[in-house]
Amino acid sequence: MDYPVSFYFTLSFSGVDAAFKEVSGISKELSVEEIVCGGENRFKYRLPTVSNSQNLVLKRAVVPVGSQLVNWCANSIDQGLSNTIQPHNVILSLLNATGIVCMQWTFNNAYPVKYAISDLNSQESGIAIESIELAYTYFDISSDTKFDNLFT
Repeated sequence: MDYPVSFYFTLSFSGVDAAFKEVSGISKELSVEEIVCGGENRFKYRLPTVSNSQNLVLKRAVVPVGSQLVNWCANSIDQGLSNTIQPHNVILSLLNATGIVCMQWTFNNAYPVKYAISDLNSQESGIAIESIELAYTYFDISSDTKFDNLFT
């Protein structure tokens, strides 16, 4: 079986593909509330509540003026709440060695909440990196059926 590698992926939003060097924050977690039972002091009930997720963090080399993604960030962050924030579904696809999607995450109703540039330092020769954080409502996971058989 050919397992997918973490460096071969694509990301798109509103039908526009964007290249990134790193994507992080792909996680979700079910919160638990502890309830103490009256009269039974040996343990607490741990009941599920809501699911939480981190912001999706995208990193890439700084793109010159004209990037649709940077414009979306500016329109969402700079305007405050005077303009309506336009959420988009963001699709992250992990590819196999032949370039076929083997796993896909769809981040629903995503919108920018942070934009940052790496520190500029005249003593280093690194590439300037921009970082974009997206909040989203939830994400769906889909995968190629041959990989689903790994867990059954």
